[in-house]
Amino acid sequence: MLAVVFCSCMVSRVGAETCIAPARPFVPNDPEAIKEFRELIRQDFENYIQDIQLHFLCLDSERARVFEEAQEVTDDYERFLGAANE
Repeated sequence: MLAVVFCSCMVSRVGAETCIAPARPFVPNDPEAIKEFRELIRQDFENYIQDIQLHFLCLDSERARVFEEAQEVTDDYERFLGAANE
């Protein structure tokens, strides 16, 4: 029985996404460095904006998945309690 519980926990973990937020873009304090690397900095900001949008989608997806899983676990627990009280 313990093996079944362990395996079901492992299966539910496999479906979980890892939503890792992107790193903030770095902006140097030196105005000359900003001028010199302006194109790289601009690209870093554009990449961040694109990546953070994907991150938000990932979080939304994971939240929906976990909410559904929590409902299934609640249903399983209710069945367990019913069977344990028989």
